[in-house]
Amino acid sequence: MEDKYCNFKKVSETETEMYVYGDIRKPDFIDAWFGLPTDDLTDSYTLKDALQKVDTPNLTVRINSYGGDVSEGLAIYSLLSEFKGHLKTIVDGFACSAASIIFMAGEERVVPENGLLMIHNAWTEARGDSNVMEKVAEDLRKITQPSLNIYTKKTKLSEEQIKEKMDREEWITSQEAYEWGFSTTQERKGEYMQALEADFVHNLVMKNKKLQKKLEEVEQNQNIQYNEIDFVKITKEAFSQVLEEKTKQLENELLKGSAKEEPTGLLNNNKVNEDSWGSFFNIKK
Repeated sequence: MEDKYCNFKKVSETETEMYVYGDIRKPDFIDAWFGLPTDDLTDSYTLKDALQKVDTPNLTVRINSYGGDVSEGLAIYSLLSEFKGHLKTIVDGFACSAASIIFMAGEERVVPENGLLMIHNAWTEARGDSNVMEKVAEDLRKITQPSLNIYTKKTKLSEEQIKEKMDREEWITSQEAYEWGFSTTQERKGEYMQALEADFVHNLVMKNKKLQKKLEEVEQNQNIQYNEIDFVKITKEAFSQVLEEKTKQLENELLKGSAKEEPTGLLNNNKVNEDSWGSFFNIKK
């Protein structure tokens, strides 16, 4: 069976693939009002009907998503967890926020070397007096708890360790995902499937992790406190270095005639997509 809306495809008599390659949310009135495309959305209401049509013993869910609504992510996790056959989840680029919850539904979970997970606490926007804000904070802690429970149940980490990483809005590499138990393997059969923007941010994440490790070593050796270090300057330097490397790579590809079209996504005219930048550095408007 094939379902364009939910991106289902029967690849053989024994396997069906599902692609979560966009936002995890229901279509809303803004989509309808402006006639916006919704083919790349994944929501639990449509998924439940599509799942009933899967007639193969194996289901592979391939993920490349910045996330979406917490409620939709939790509902999809539940639906996939009830699949009667063998469920495999693969990160083809990113599995951030709610997408990382969907990833955890897999009995077999794969984060290859080019993949990244990102986990964080639930967040929202609110206005009102101190009573309202205190209530919102209390609600957000409760909304975050189911995700915390899932990560704790499926990984090798304690609830306290998971909570610390969610508080930091942690980006998790392939090696870390395997060592901490988020994934069951780092290997993936098939072709290399990573977009330019995923490659760009992956390199930036790795640069920042290396810098973080160096800073921790400096602090241990010289007893320097973190608040004395200019993190903004260090981060900008890391970003500039990665941007320069990717720009040179694109120039070389253009000279060789291998680049057929302008790159889109995070790296576009040497500028960074605002939403992606905000997500990476945990900047909420």
